[in-house]
Amino acid sequence: MNTKELAIQSLQELPDDASWEDIQERINFVAGIRKGLRELDEGKGIPHARVKEEFAEWLSA
Repeated sequence: MNTKELAIQSLQELPDDASWEDIQERINFVAGIRKGLRELDEGKGIPHARVKEEFAEWLSA
């Protein structure tokens, strides 16, 4: 599915009374998810073990 098709499908899932802010929020959300998935595909992700270590540090502070 190309970007335009994904945007249209995502907007069609919003309720009929969606505001411009709702539409903007949905587009930003989908764009952020797509960016994150692209970065993971490029090997730019953070290893799970590192995330667990950082959470442990934050929670013990």
